[in-house]
Amino acid sequence: MEQVPNAEFVQLFTKSQRRLFLFILAQVSNLADAEEILQDTNVIIWSKFHQFQLGTSFFAWAGKIATYEILKYREKKRVGRLQFSDEFISRVAAEVIELSDELEQRREALSECLRRLKADDRELIQARYAPGENGLKVAEHLGRPANSVYQSIGRIRKVLLDCVTRRLTATARTT
Repeated sequence: MEQVPNAEFVQLFTKSQRRLFLFILAQVSNLADAEEILQDTNVIIWSKFHQFQLGTSFFAWAGKIATYEILKYREKKRVGRLQFSDEFISRVAAEVIELSDELEQRREALSECLRRLKADDRELIQARYAPGENGLKVAEHLGRPANSVYQSIGRIRKVLLDCVTRRLTATARTT
């Protein structure tokens, strides 16, 4: 009887699709080729789901599979064109995976810290960083002096920075 991926694997697989596609696209620079490589990568990921260890970085695991597919693609396209070496591509891919995981941890920490802010502070930050907004517009909308809004935003940013730093430090200690 064939094994079926569990719900957690399916969730990780689904959540990683956009990041994986962008990772591939950054290395092949052609939308159609990136989509094809992603599909080939997904077939392999799905067929090897039993090799993935829950609790480890899904993106790192899937990214390695994608890297091999990118190398295969480059080998096919190599005819008469100057290309980066496979070793260089592998090193860059490994670095991107590592940085991507770090950025994802930071994004998750910031998201949690934003949730923990007082409602008024969270709303002020959301208003300030909404597309097309700035401190002056927010101050006018709230009927507050611009200096007061800037001071509040500075204070909230410091609180968020401290919170994110604490969360990342705590995460680093547990891993």
